[in-house]
Amino acid sequence: MIDVVIIGAGPSGAVAAALLVQRGFKVLVLEKQKFPRFSIGESLLAQSLELLDQAGMLEAVQAAGFQYKNGAAFACNGRYAQFNFAEKSSPGPGFTYQVPRAEFDQILINEAIRMGAEVRFEVEIIAADFSGTQPRVTARALDGSEQVYTPRFVLDASGFGRVLPRLLDLETPSHLPVRNALYTQIHDRIPSGAFDRQKIRVTTHPRHRDVWYWLIPFSNGKASIGVVGSEAFIDSYAGSNDDKLWTLQREDPELAVLLKDAEPVFPAGLLRGYSANVKTMTGPGFALLGNAAEFLDPVFSSGVTIALKSAHMAAALLGRQLAGEAVDWPSEFEAPLRVGVETFRGFVDGWYDGSLQDVIYFERQDPKIRRYICSILAGYAWDSANPYVGRAKQRLHTLAQLCRGDAPAHAHAL
Repeated sequence: MIDVVIIGAGPSGAVAAALLVQRGFKVLVLEKQKFPRFSIGESLLAQSLELLDQAGMLEAVQAAGFQYKNGAAFACNGRYAQFNFAEKSSPGPGFTYQVPRAEFDQILINEAIRMGAEVRFEVEIIAADFSGTQPRVTARALDGSEQVYTPRFVLDASGFGRVLPRLLDLETPSHLPVRNALYTQIHDRIPSGAFDRQKIRVTTHPRHRDVWYWLIPFSNGKASIGVVGSEAFIDSYAGSNDDKLWTLQREDPELAVLLKDAEPVFPAGLLRGYSANVKTMTGPGFALLGNAAEFLDPVFSSGVTIALKSAHMAAALLGRQLAGEAVDWPSEFEAPLRVGVETFRGFVDGWYDGSLQDVIYFERQDPKIRRYICSILAGYAWDSANPYVGRAKQRLHTLAQLCRGDAPAHAHAL
């Protein structure tokens, strides 16, 4: 008998599968696509390494020779700021990697298979029923054949596919404005020393503070590039996705110079209205992991970290539940997971309303506060010792007022 069906073989599905088979459970992963497959979200955060290590996968990731990443660099109209993850307040790794996701995700699911998980690719979930004593999941293979699975529990790790939210009508509008992302990979041909390849570079558009670019270098001479803006802003540019992306890249003078010799690897893609939310992350017989539950924004590369954290939390609770212990999923899974999600959300909101940008570029930063902020940027969004965890939006707004010199008289140091 199958104990757990996992929908999706991305990072959260692979890690959840590995953790569950290590606990002695029979796990089946059903993945709609054929691996390896392209995905954005290539810049990992430092806490991801700790979570991969705990799942027994870090050695395989380190052996792949991915681009070492020690932090994040920000640029806006000649102003610069950088954060080295080693200078954070939280314990844990102070570095990570920048990874082509096709290769990275393949490594993780291969490790889950090696540990004992069964994985079937090119299988689509077309129905799910949780009204009975056991879940019923209907899957359709590439040849059109259908099969019904009745596991003891289902984990949805389908990412942007958001299988159970769609099938169970769990989706609810995100409070974040509708934004689009244009992206591709390039042979970057950036001269050695022209910029720090050990950091993701986040550039604010020279005229529009809510529009930004990413530049994520890989170890193979390629890089991921993208631009994010409101739906109306992106749609205001004429031409194909490639026309729009390269026109926008040239609007920043420094990026135009850095990428003057770049050559696209494939046509530009468009991710439209990517932010997502759900009414609940759990229900009788199921839980949602990572992007299947919520996706905020790519600006701080939080997606994979949230995915891995949710996989660890769900696997631990499932281990207890399948052993016969009562588990309260809303209070033991959703509530603590949302602490980190809401912390990242506060940083995303702060980025787009300008308060976090005011803090990042402030020249007289308090070293202690800088370490707290660096910890969030490194992915340690569940560290209760960090005063910005759970209260990021409020604290960033007050801190930005102090940086601008327009704080109210009662404001105190944060």
